[in-house]
Amino acid sequence: MITARAAATFEPVGRSVATARGFVRDTLQGWGLADIVDDAVVLTSELVTNAVVHAGTAAEVLCLRDEDGVRIEIIDRYPERELPLQEHNPQPVSPDREGGRGLLLCSALATRWGVDYTAADKRVWFRLDLPERPVGTRTAGPALPDTALPVTDTRVHVAVIQVDRSGSISSWNEDAADLFDYPAEQVVGKPLTDLAAWPHTPGTGTGVAEALRLSRWEGSYGMRGADGRTIPVYASHLRVRDSDGEPSTVCLLVREHERAVLQSPPRVHSHDNTGSAGDSQEQSSSDPFEVFIGSPAPDDLDGLLQRTVERARDMLDGDAAYLLLATDDETELEVRASTGLPSARQRFARVPVEAGSGRYGSARMPSVHEDLTVVPGAVPLLAGTGMRSVVTVPLKVEGRLTGSLGVATEAPGRYTNEEALRLQFAADRIALAVERARLTELERLRRGSLSFLVEASDLLAGTLDRDQTLALMAQMTVPTLATWCAVYTVADQGSDPKLSYVLHEDEDRIDNLKALLAKVSPPEPVPTPGARMWTAPTDAAHSAALRTSLRSVVMNEEDHHLSPGTTLATAAAVGGETVVLPLVARNRVIGMLTLGKPTDERFRQEILELAEDLSRRAALALDNARLYSERTAISQSLQRSLLPPELPDITGGVEREVIYRAAGEGNEVGGDFYDLFEISEGTYGFAIGDVCGTGPEAAAVTGLARHALRLLAREGLSGPEVLERLNTAILDEGARSRFLTLLYGEMRPQDNGSVELKVVCAGHPLPLRLRQDGSVEPAADPQPLLGVMEDLELYEQTVSLDPGDVLLCVTDGVTERREGTRMLGDDGLADVLTSCTGLTAGAVAARIMRAVERFANDAPSDDMAILAMRVPE
Repeated sequence: MITARAAATFEPVGRSVATARGFVRDTLQGWGLADIVDDAVVLTSELVTNAVVHAGTAAEVLCLRDEDGVRIEIIDRYPERELPLQEHNPQPVSPDREGGRGLLLCSALATRWGVDYTAADKRVWFRLDLPERPVGTRTAGPALPDTALPVTDTRVHVAVIQVDRSGSISSWNEDAADLFDYPAEQVVGKPLTDLAAWPHTPGTGTGVAEALRLSRWEGSYGMRGADGRTIPVYASHLRVRDSDGEPSTVCLLVREHERAVLQSPPRVHSHDNTGSAGDSQEQSSSDPFEVFIGSPAPDDLDGLLQRTVERARDMLDGDAAYLLLATDDETELEVRASTGLPSARQRFARVPVEAGSGRYGSARMPSVHEDLTVVPGAVPLLAGTGMRSVVTVPLKVEGRLTGSLGVATEAPGRYTNEEALRLQFAADRIALAVERARLTELERLRRGSLSFLVEASDLLAGTLDRDQTLALMAQMTVPTLATWCAVYTVADQGSDPKLSYVLHEDEDRIDNLKALLAKVSPPEPVPTPGARMWTAPTDAAHSAALRTSLRSVVMNEEDHHLSPGTTLATAAAVGGETVVLPLVARNRVIGMLTLGKPTDERFRQEILELAEDLSRRAALALDNARLYSERTAISQSLQRSLLPPELPDITGGVEREVIYRAAGEGNEVGGDFYDLFEISEGTYGFAIGDVCGTGPEAAAVTGLARHALRLLAREGLSGPEVLERLNTAILDEGARSRFLTLLYGEMRPQDNGSVELKVVCAGHPLPLRLRQDGSVEPAADPQPLLGVMEDLELYEQTVSLDPGDVLLCVTDGVTERREGTRMLGDDGLADVLTSCTGLTAGAVAARIMRAVERFANDAPSDDMAILAMRVPE
């Protein structure tokens, strides 16, 4: 007959193996089966590894306890993957080989084991029988000299008294009669409280009746003898159940100075064996909290809560117990510890404090449900667990609700108000300690949260790139806050959200998760602050898993590319709680941050509050990145409009090449500019100039100059006339005007293969002519720059380029390239150009640029433009 059961489900990831080991260890230790814990943990580890690592499926671990031992089942949802069959002539198997090692261990360690197949799952099970406990010493102390042994009377009397559930004496042995001078027939049927002289501790209501209801209790008190004297005794009480399930208490009593006969080793206290009865009573005033929890009490909150539910379960002979802690606003309770329940599914589940009207609907009052099948849904946490009878009591500190403690059993009608009072007594003893531990943990979490938010703010402030900001948002939440994350962005008010980034802690699942979310309608962009639940991904994942499991003939086309294992794994990955937090910046919803947990997992309230703080910072960083990207895009679009769209092909095959570098991050155009355009058939204009300064202000004059040159040249004006009118236009800009150096020329290819140039060089670095013999010479004379004087008298010069000649035009960013006190200069440029004989125009421009970049280690601080033209041979 099954006397207890516990189950938990583990997702198919490597860490689940360790979690499963811990689940089995905690369950068996909670059941008092320490003798078989190690073997059970080893076998569970191997079989869960086979399911979640090698088979790649979620695994359910089911622990079943009976009177003789325990049966553990590992259930996976991929029955098609058969176990290896035993061959007739098996080869020796290395114990280090992973495949099949779990089955070898089952054969070696388990009492029995086997495999059961059904249409929906595969169960690998093993059974471990409880070993027979041999008679002998279970714990031992060191050998002591005779003088150090405890002092007793000539004959030690151990009184054995049995007390029934009502507190009346049902059994009284001869030693009890010798110690207290009462024959058995005189005391049987009387309440033990009539004989016990209980030492009351100020500030507590602990009495002998309460001590008898505890699963185990040791301590000192007095027993009244027949002569009316109080005899100091040391007692050990043990709560037992008879074959009919009726509880009773067995009490072993010795004289106080003989307490070493009964006292458990952890309870040994230093005392004077010759002390008086008053000293004995002072020693017996132990802390009621330690009476319930045991000593030493766990230091951490989780350990304290787990110990609490285990002791509460044992105290009321329950099959399961759970403890919930109240959130800061006391409107909800979170499950923080449980035993006998699927803890992985229940942990951090939230329920409202006030679930209905009356005593049974509020966690602020003790309540007893004799049969949950009569009122389905009365205790949602126990739905589907098989529990029938449950008692719950509040944990209160100074009248404030801090939590709730519940104990449940599979049998109906087991609990009454009497058990509720016993459980409330225990809850009152531990409430203050739990609250202290909770506040300590909360303070630690808050310090960690502040550090996390400071680091997150620094990272988010360190970039203005939108895509990088999205990636940082996801990477900061996974796996610190959630198992997976999806970021939706909203481009404009009223537009639909767009799935922009998806991240899962297991990178192999990102693509499948993204495919699943792409099929689900995005969450509605609601500006209301705080996290709200979103069930669409979970519903879609479960639907896909159901269709796969049923092998439905009718399937959606989009599901064909997903294998059964992939669908089930994705369903497990997103099957838990999913929340959506709005990303609100400058009073506008710019996106949503979606956080999810795997199957049966929920978010802690502290995690949701931390995620909300992060979403506010992330929203502002994302909006700043959006504004920066928009500004940069507009700026670059305007700057690109200042450059020639493309260079024309020149009659006669004249080669041309341009290299342009604008100084400053994000600038495509600065103060330097170039142009090459067709004026009329067979005639081409070219220009290269430099506006004083860099950046947008210089770019504005650049646009004026380039467009004015094209317009005036195509009106048939000569080179000097074009530049003089451009000079007037620059001066008309007033305070916004800037002086400009400009090289302007007109090119006419000749029938004999040469090219005729008419050039005006207004304050610009002189163009250089490279001949085929390697000689370099200026191709024009310097004249006044533009934007300074109103009346300019410019003239043009005629230059003829022979076949193979190269004309190089640069801005001063090239010639003024510096390294410390050194400068490239006109002579350095000419030296580089001399080495370019025989190269194409593109090769010439590239070599000049490479020489400029190598001249100094620092990045260029000025705009640079290079225009190279070569006459074909």
